[in-house]
Amino acid sequence: MTTTKIHSVVCIHSRILVVFYTLGKCWQFRIISPDGMVFIEYPIYFSAEAAAKAGREWIYQKR
Repeated sequence: MTTTKIHSVVCIHSRILVVFYTLGKCWQFRIISPDGMVFIEYPIYFSAEAAAKAGREWIYQKR
């Protein structure tokens, strides 16, 4: 069983940014679009802050 810890859920420009931690893959983020599509980025980050920053940058680039 995989344990996942959600650190934050934030809405930015009608997109939901989820930052989370898993034992096998450290910190990551996912973006959920207004129509429910989930965008996955595979890089791992060594802090929640770094993952959140990368997620925000992704949202602002895709606007």
